[in-house]
Amino acid sequence: MLRRLVFVMVLILALPPRAEAQDQATLVSDSLAIVGDSRLIAEGNVEVFFKGRRLKASRIVFDQATDRLEITGPIVLTDETGGILILASQADMQADLTEGILTSARLVLDRQLQLAANRMMRVGGRYTALQTVTASSCKVCAGNPTPLWEIRAARVVHDEQERQIYFDRAQFRLAGVPVFFIPRLRMPDPTLDRATGFLMPSIRTTSDLGAGIKLPYFIALSPSSDLTLIPYLTLRNSQTLGLRYRQVWTTGEIELNGAITRDDLIPGDPRGYLFVDGAFDLPLNFELSIKGQTVSDPAYLLDYGIANLDRLDSRVEVKRTRRNEHISARIISFQTLRDDEDNTTIPSILADLTFHRRFSLGVLGGEGGLRLQTHNHYRSSTDPLDTSGDGIADGRDLGRVSARIDWRRSFLLPMGIEATVLGDATADAYTISEDAIYEGSTTRTHGNAGVEVRWPWVKVAAAGATHVIEPVAQLIWSSSDAETLPNEDSVLVEFDEGNIFSLNRFPGSDAVERGPRANVGMTWTRYDADGWSMGVTLGRVFREADLGQFGPGSGLDGKTSDWLAAVNFDLTDQLALTARAVVSDDMDLTKGEARIAYSGSKTALSSSMIWAVADPLENRQDPTQEFTFDAKRKLTPNWTGKLSGRYDFVADRGTVAGFGLEFLNECMRVDVSLSRRARTCRQ
Repeated sequence: MLRRLVFVMVLILALPPRAEAQDQATLVSDSLAIVGDSRLIAEGNVEVFFKGRRLKASRIVFDQATDRLEITGPIVLTDETGGILILASQADMQADLTEGILTSARLVLDRQLQLAANRMMRVGGRYTALQTVTASSCKVCAGNPTPLWEIRAARVVHDEQERQIYFDRAQFRLAGVPVFFIPRLRMPDPTLDRATGFLMPSIRTTSDLGAGIKLPYFIALSPSSDLTLIPYLTLRNSQTLGLRYRQVWTTGEIELNGAITRDDLIPGDPRGYLFVDGAFDLPLNFELSIKGQTVSDPAYLLDYGIANLDRLDSRVEVKRTRRNEHISARIISFQTLRDDEDNTTIPSILADLTFHRRFSLGVLGGEGGLRLQTHNHYRSSTDPLDTSGDGIADGRDLGRVSARIDWRRSFLLPMGIEATVLGDATADAYTISEDAIYEGSTTRTHGNAGVEVRWPWVKVAAAGATHVIEPVAQLIWSSSDAETLPNEDSVLVEFDEGNIFSLNRFPGSDAVERGPRANVGMTWTRYDADGWSMGVTLGRVFREADLGQFGPGSGLDGKTSDWLAAVNFDLTDQLALTARAVVSDDMDLTKGEARIAYSGSKTALSSSMIWAVADPLENRQDPTQEFTFDAKRKLTPNWTGKLSGRYDFVADRGTVAGFGLEFLNECMRVDVSLSRRARTCRQ
C-alpha cells in the first residue's frame, strides 16, 4: 500500500513569490510524481483545497506550462461558500478551478436542486453552463430513473453571483410525461432566499365563488422590504387583488395584508380588508406594537377564507416588562362582525394605562405589590337607554381610575406547615355618562384580609416516583357592602384550579368578590421516574352568606359553591390531557371542559369539549355543548390524511367539518382539503 503523501504547492504559478496564504493550494494524494520540468502527476485518493473549494478525484495532472489541470474521475468539486456540488467523470480545468470543461457532469445546488448534463463548462468562476440538461429536486437512482417531476432543457446557465438559473427551450415533465413547453425560463437557485418572481399557485373552490386560482407574484423591493401581489380569479365573476407588504428596520418590522374585490355576492360595491401588524423597540427597553384590522362587510373574511374572526381588534400599545415591574399604555378599537351586535352600542374605543410593581416590604417582610390603572371606553351611540336588551345602556361611556395594593408573607411552622398572611386593598373612582341609571361620578373602596395554611406531604416510592399531596385552606374576610356600579369587564367568571385560592375571582375591575368565605382544597401530584406527571385538584368555596354576586353558570353562586375537580396528565412530549368539571352536590354538571393533545410517530390528535349551562348573567341564553377535534394520520411515508370538525350538541348539527390529503416527498408537496361551515345569516 502506497504511503499517503501531502504536498503543498502554489498552483497559480503566475502569482508573485510573496503570495498570501489564502492564494495557496493544498494537494493530498497517495502518490506524487514530477515529470520533466513542468508536469506534476498525483494519483490515488487525490484531494485539492483552494479558496473554499474542495476537489476530489482519482488522478490529477498539473501542467505548469499551460496552467491547467487534467482530472480523471470520479470527480467531486465542492464550493462551500456557494453551496455548490459538482460531480463529473472527467474534466479539463484551469488551475484555480474557476474555468474548464467537465463531461457527464451533475450540478447540485444547496443539496436541493440537481442538474445533470452531458457537458458542463465553468466560465470566469461565476457561470456554469450545461448542455442537454435534466433538472429536478427528486431522487434519481437506478431503481427509479424517472423523477416525479423534471425540467429538461437544451441549455442551462447558472449565475453564481446573482444566484439565478436560466433555461433555454425548457420542457416541464410529470412522471416522464411532457406537460408544457417554455422557450425561456428563469428561476432563483435554492441558496437565494428572496427573488422577484411567481410563487406557488393555489386553487380554491367554494360554493359561493366557484373554482378559482391564486397566482402570487413576489417583488423584492430592497434587502429590507418586499411586496407580494396576489391576483385571485374565480369562475363566478369574482376578481380580487391581494397584497402583502413587509419591511424591517434595525429597531422593528411591519407587515400589511389586504385585498380589494368585486364580485356578485354584494353587487356594485367593492369589498376588501386590511390587516396591519408591527413591532418596534423603543428607548429604555420599551416596546411598541401596532395592530390594525378593518373589513368592508362582516362576511368578507369567511367568503374568501382569510380568517375566522367575529370581532376585529385594532390597537397601539407601548409596554415594558421587567422582573418586578410592568408598564403599559394602549388604545384599542373594536369592530364587531356578529349578527347580534351593533358597532354603535359596543365599546368601540378603549384606552388603558397600567403601572404594576412588586417589591419587598423591609421590616414587615414578605412581598408587596402596587398597581395603578386608568381605563376609559367610548360608544358612538348617545342613547342613555338599553334598547338592544343586553342589560347595558346603548350609549354608556365610562372612565375609571384605580389603585390597588397587596401584601403576603409566609411562615414555616413545625411539621412542615406553611402559613401565610395576605391581604389587599383597592380604591376606584368612576365617571359615567350617557346612562340613565348609572350616570354621574362615584367611588368605591374594598379590601380583603386572610390567612392561608398549606401542609405538603411528600413521598418517594420504591420505583422512583414522587408523590406530593397538599391540603390548602384559606380564611378570607372582606366587606359585604355592595356598591351601585355597572359590570362590563367581569361578566364571565371562571372557577378553576388557577383561581380557587384567589382573593378575587372576577377577571376585571368592575366587580369585586365580597363577604367572608373559606377556600378549601387539596392537590395530589405524581412525578414518575420515566418523565410523565399527573395532577389532581379538588376544592370548593364556603361563604358566610349568599350575596348574589355570581350567576348559576359560574359554579360559584349560593352560600356554598359547586365542587371543582380538575386533572392534568403530561406524558413527556407525546400526550397531554387537561380536564376540569364544576359539579353540584347532586352531581349535576354546571360547567365542564376537556382538552387532549397527542403526538405520535404516525398520528397527531388534538380535541376539546366544553359543556356549560345557560346563564343570562354571562349573556349565554342557551346551554353550550360543543366538541371539536383536529387529527392527522400518516397513511404511508408520503401520504398524510387530515380530519377536523366541530359539533354542536344543542343545535344537534355539525358546524364545521374538514377533510384533507397531503402528499409530501423530497421534491413535491400537494395539499388538497375540503371544508364545510354551517351557514349564518348575512348582514
